[in-house]
Amino acid sequence: MVKLRKYTAAAIIATFVFMLKKKTILVAPLHWGLGHATRCIPIIRALLEHNFNVLLASDGSALLLLQKEFPELESIELPSYNITYPKKGGHFKWKILLKLPKIKKTMDAEKSIVKQLVNSGKIQGIISDNRFGARNKAVPSVFITHQLNVLTGSTTALTSKMHQKIIKKFDVCWVPDIEDLVMNLSGNLGHINKEKIPVKYTGILSRMQKKELQKTIDVLVLLSGPEPQRSILEERLKESLKKSEKKVLIVCGIVEAKQQWYDFENIKMVNFMKSEELEETINKSEIVISRSGYTTIMDLTVLEKKAFFIPTPGQYEQEYLAKRLKNLGIVPSCKQEKFDLKKLDKITVYKGLKTLSNQPVNFSELFSLFEGE
Repeated sequence: MVKLRKYTAAAIIATFVFMLKKKTILVAPLHWGLGHATRCIPIIRALLEHNFNVLLASDGSALLLLQKEFPELESIELPSYNITYPKKGGHFKWKILLKLPKIKKTMDAEKSIVKQLVNSGKIQGIISDNRFGARNKAVPSVFITHQLNVLTGSTTALTSKMHQKIIKKFDVCWVPDIEDLVMNLSGNLGHINKEKIPVKYTGILSRMQKKELQKTIDVLVLLSGPEPQRSILEERLKESLKKSEKKVLIVCGIVEAKQQWYDFENIKMVNFMKSEELEETINKSEIVISRSGYTTIMDLTVLEKKAFFIPTPGQYEQEYLAKRLKNLGIVPSCKQEKFDLKKLDKITVYKGLKTLSNQPVNFSELFSLFEGE
């Protein structure tokens, strides 16, 4: 009996220590511009608040951004998908299709790295924002996307089916939107009639908070996305806005080792901003010009901003989102090659982005997936 009591006490202590040990969640956003990384920031903050450890994983400027936001966290570099845009946007779809063998090779490399992390006990859960290979059957694996349907013109049915097949390999798919079929941000992208995949709508994910601050910036330009289209838009906007008498600030979306400010004619420019500074800057701006990337739309919705969108040429998702918001009378937009200064006059007749729900994201419910043994 004595030995039994000692064993039981030891077992209880061991169990208690195990329960106290923080679980580590791998957070792995795709490096395709900065949107996937920035919308993971509120998730990472919440994981830390809910007593989880976080291992950051990405590549390029997306990884650098997260390292700057969370310098105290460990990080690893994942293989790059090396997605770039052609100068002619219409060629983008075919360029991606030709890259499928390389994308598959990158996925396999990701899976191998993740498997090593799981087998070594380094991680106990995975949150992948559009990184197809960042999953493992031995631990809870989450996939984040606002594109249950992937729009690619004549090949939409094929690309959507391919994407949904990948999503099914994860335990759950978090869609950063509201479930309501009418009042939502993603429209047909994030809502499908017959859900054959485990979908959970998180609500709007944003690292931003609205603040009532004095407006000191007339026009704020937020640049983002892969090259060369990011630079092409920068040059076009600089040429247009240098003729304006308004106070203009361009945030170039180029994450580098140090922040750098400089002037171009009457325009103030900066290479990048961290979340806190960017939040204050957007709150101080009258209007925002940006791509119609989904993360940017979520941020500007939370901040309830007036905006003008210029979708990336050839990116059907951004073109769809811009057209949808324009048709709803919320935000005006135009094609990149058609932008000029007079287009900004249209902003006043549009409603602007407004918060869709006062309900905060229920992170406790989302993270319950990781709390089991």
